[in-house]
Amino acid sequence: MGSVDFNMSQLEKVKNGKGFIAALDQSGGSTPKALKLYGVNEDQYNNEDEMFDLVHEMRTRIVTSPSFTGEHILGAILFEQTMDREVEGKYTADYLIEKDVVPFLKVDKGLADEENGVQLMKDMPELDALLDRANERNIFGTKMRSVVNSFNEEGIKAVVDQQFEVGKQILAKGLVPIIEPEVNINSADKKEIETLLNKEILAHLDDLSEGEEVMLKLTIPTEANLYEDLVNHPRVIRVVALSGGYSRDEANELLKKNNGILASFSRALTEGLSANQSDDEFNSDLKKSIESIYDASVNKN
Repeated sequence: MGSVDFNMSQLEKVKNGKGFIAALDQSGGSTPKALKLYGVNEDQYNNEDEMFDLVHEMRTRIVTSPSFTGEHILGAILFEQTMDREVEGKYTADYLIEKDVVPFLKVDKGLADEENGVQLMKDMPELDALLDRANERNIFGTKMRSVVNSFNEEGIKAVVDQQFEVGKQILAKGLVPIIEPEVNINSADKKEIETLLNKEILAHLDDLSEGEEVMLKLTIPTEANLYEDLVNHPRVIRVVALSGGYSRDEANELLKKNNGILASFSRALTEGLSANQSDDEFNSDLKKSIESIYDASVNKN
């Protein structure tokens, strides 16, 4: 099967398949917290290398679990180091592809300091080189995150402008960008932010050319089905939702109210998993988590 055909089959799966996207992309800043939730404290590693070894062990345990397959999971988002590491003797993306899970890569380098109520992405001068490596590693698409903390028209516009500017750079490399302007779930202006965000994203989508298709990763909106026009837009492959600090049960219940939106959960996916569990306990809990998130993504009210 040629690479073009293979990518088309992945596109077909992501566009029309049932399931959700697992976010396994904690970076250097968020890894200590992810490990602590997994039962690994900071006194159990001496440096960053040991920390990343431990988080790769955690991710390996997740993706090699019997329930982590394309039956319930459309794709998985990887951290750059995870892309360059191996699982059972294969590069992580190749291992996922064998499980019928489409690999994505987190490409942003973290958030800039807050300005105008938002945190833009830090500059990415080496993005082209990273995208070339992603292609070599058989990555299908990318993800990049900004954050809106409070209502500010200038700030929200800047976030969406930057997301789509970088998105076009990613499209030019033949990869599918996941546009992710997260809204802080604790913002007093959350509903107002989402209304403007919806308008700005739609304007950018309307400006995309034939063949320029993106995905969107959004905070679950306060107003159910606010993003219906985004879900149905011809330039949108899929809209997925981040858990954003909600518990898994909360995120699942909110997601069920939004037709056409799938989960792309990170912390909510791994909630309750522990390094101290036996493999049977770990696999059982992960299976329940995967099935509950799949149900919230697929079976709407």
